[in-house]
Amino acid sequence: MRTVWLLREGDVLASAEVTEGFLDRTRGVIGRSELDGAMLLLRTRSIHTAGVQFPLDVAFLDRELVVVDTVRVRPWWITLPRRRACNVLEAAAGSFERWHLSVGDRLEIREPARQPDE
Repeated sequence: MRTVWLLREGDVLASAEVTEGFLDRTRGVIGRSELDGAMLLLRTRSIHTAGVQFPLDVAFLDRELVVVDTVRVRPWWITLPRRRACNVLEAAAGSFERWHLSVGDRLEIREPARQPDE
């Protein structure tokens, strides 16, 4: 996984881990006691929370990272795929309210700036 900044209209909402492959997507936040920031699951249309220890805010995103639906899910839950969704954003429950995230918002991801010695 790689870490990026999650933005809306140029404003940083949170840091986000981006899944790089099938195993990362499958593992997601399973086994963690918390999620600091967010997790962007690429090429994902639905999620499950089997093995997840805390409730999540989940946003379904289209190809351009526009929010098509949001839902809060509790542990041991399964979501159905949403029409036009092809990516999923997960965050700890309450994050979307703090971020004022809603359907129609266009998100973007930005790589963090590299330090000169990297």
